[in-house]
Amino acid sequence: MKTRETKQNDLNALTASLAASKSAMVMSFTKLSVQKDQEFRNSLRNAGAQYQVVKNTLARRAVKGTDFEQASESFKGVTAIAWTEGDPVVLTKAVSKFMKDNADIYTFKTGVVDGNLVDFTQLNVIANLPSKEELISKLLYVLNAQAQRIVTVISAVPRDLAVVIKQIGDKIPAEAAAPAAEVKAEERAAEVKSEEPAAAQAEEALGAESAPSPEATDAAPSQEAPEASNEAPEEAAAAPEPAQEAAPAEEENVLEIPEAEAPAEEKAE
Repeated sequence: MKTRETKQNDLNALTASLAASKSAMVMSFTKLSVQKDQEFRNSLRNAGAQYQVVKNTLARRAVKGTDFEQASESFKGVTAIAWTEGDPVVLTKAVSKFMKDNADIYTFKTGVVDGNLVDFTQLNVIANLPSKEELISKLLYVLNAQAQRIVTVISAVPRDLAVVIKQIGDKIPAEAAAPAAEVKAEERAAEVKSEEPAAAQAEEALGAESAPSPEATDAAPSQEAPEASNEAPEEAAAAPEPAQEAAPAEEENVLEIPEAEAPAEEKAE
């Protein structure tokens, strides 16, 4: 049995611990096994909370003058208190989950979150909120995203400037090459024009060499005429030959006739 001094020490320790806390949950239980009690204590320990089964008289004295005094009416029957100095959302998540999973054993009485009295419905609403660590991580993500955007915008200016300078540098040689190409084209056109008269003169010279001269054209008929005249006497000379050939034929006929008449004369004699 605890002495009066021991009870006073326990009261002082509980009062000091609750005074430094931000949130506390008051609950009750029935037919609690050692295994379930140990599981509940472990889950609260992982949430950074403290847990203690207290007498109602001790609890009323411990919360007197604190934000948890408004929960004194719930200190009836079996009373267990879980409290934390850290994030209240983490405690509400642990309590809410274990109460739902073990509703036949544990009963939620009341709770105090940042000085406000809450029931089990409000407890579940708070439990669905992101924890402090989750909010910090989300905030850091948002801040980091904004910082990245700022860095991107700031770095875009010199990058775009470098791109513009490069484009200008690529454009200048192209513009310088264009007049050079035009000059070459003009020089080529001038060469072609200068070559055209020479080609025309060469063609005229070739035409003049291949065309016959007037003297040659006049001499050609005169040379052909004697040849024609020479051929004409030959043809004329060749023409009388049939007549001469025909003459011996007549002579032969004439000679043949006397030969036929000769015997007749001989017979007459």
